[in-house]
Order: sequence, then C-alpha cells, then structure tokens
Amino acid sequence: TLCSSVASTSAGIEIEHNVVIVMGMSTQACSDLVIAHEVMADAIDAAALRRAIAALGISGDDASDRIVNVFAKAEASPEGQVRGMRHTMLGDSDINPTRHARAAVGAVIASVVGHGMVYVSGGAEHQGPAGGGPVAVIARC
Repeated sequence: TLCSSVASTSAGIEIEHNVVIVMGMSTQACSDLVIAHEVMADAIDAAALRRAIAALGISGDDASDRIVNVFAKAEASPEGQVRGMRHTMLGDSDINPTRHARAAVGAVIASVVGHGMVYVSGGAEHQGPAGGGPVAVIARC
C-alpha cells in the first residue's frame, strides 16, 4: 500500500486555513533541540519509538529529562487485529475507534519516555502501515 515514512498530515472541519509545519534538523541550525522519527508498525510498537530515541543518542535515565515532546499518528488496525490478536476498537459502541487508538498509542509512548508530553493525532491512513503510523521525538541536545 501507498504510505509515507516521514510525513504526517491532518485535516478537519475545525481547520480554518492551511498550515504547513516542517520539522527537521540542519547543520546550520542554532537550536538546542533535535528530532528523529520512525514508523510504528502497529499501535504497540514501542521498539520503533526506542529506535527514534536511540537515534538521538538518548538512553536510560536521561530520557525523560531530555525528551521535550513526542508526536505520533494512530489509527485502529482495519483488520481488527494487533499482532494476530483481536482488538475491540472498531466495534466498541461507547468510544470512536480513533479515540481508542490515540489512547493506546499515547499510553505506549508515555510508558517509554516516562512522561505525558505526548500528542497523538488520529487518522493515520497512508502515513505508515495500516494500524501503525509515524512517531517523532523532539529532545534537547
């Protein structure tokens, strides 16, 4: 399927005008912040997040001090399974599947980074594999 490993897009009726935000790193930058990204294969792919963190040279105890924020995209797996096991996100009558997925992915991320400075956006279609999505870690040098 068609998907990107570096782009994250959002659209909604609450958006009043177009906004483009580009995040990246440059040898010319004078910021004390760095960014790295990975693609989560599914909603519980903590290994992808750890790879992005490692790419920034962060390990162990300094993670929660250095990581400023984590952005991710999430969607409920359209197959109704995560790693071969059934999930109930698509059929729950109380909660929209996107909210389920955002909560699950946010909890996985917070458990790895050690704090809740996490933003998970829904609607990850074509922004990674089905049921997965991009994750970006912003940290202090």
